[in-house]
Amino acid sequence: MAVNLIKLSVGTTSIDGLAKWQRSARAKGPDGNPRHVTRMWPKREAELLEGGSIYWVIKGVVLCRQPILRLEEVRRQDGIPRCGIVLQPGLVPVAPTPKRAFQGWRYLTPDDAPADLDPARAAEAPLPPKLQVALAELGVL
Repeated sequence: MAVNLIKLSVGTTSIDGLAKWQRSARAKGPDGNPRHVTRMWPKREAELLEGGSIYWVIKGVVLCRQPILRLEEVRRQDGIPRCGIVLQPGLVPVAPTPKRAFQGWRYLTPDDAPADLDPARAAEAPLPPKLQVALAELGVL
């Protein structure tokens, strides 16, 4: 059974901002796919690679996800081995769900993961993050 990760997108204010960052040369690996580099290697690697995604928290709200393609070792200038989470390009909007801040990444079961947003709603102009949080807390979104 697949498992997912959930991660804060620090410094990002919108899905478009995250997409822009992932298109930058700094966020891409040699194959052109975006990656998120982290110090810790997920112990549940096999479950992640069975169709898991990384769910992105932006300004206190889970707004989108990306399928995980693979994990690979990354060594930067300091020589310390890290985990590169290689992601499928493109972000899948999900039902906005409030999430309190946390450090690092966490596992997220499929039962606890927000549902993908209806494609018809994905084309709508996004609401401001504070309004998304308030509406999600009320159960409107």
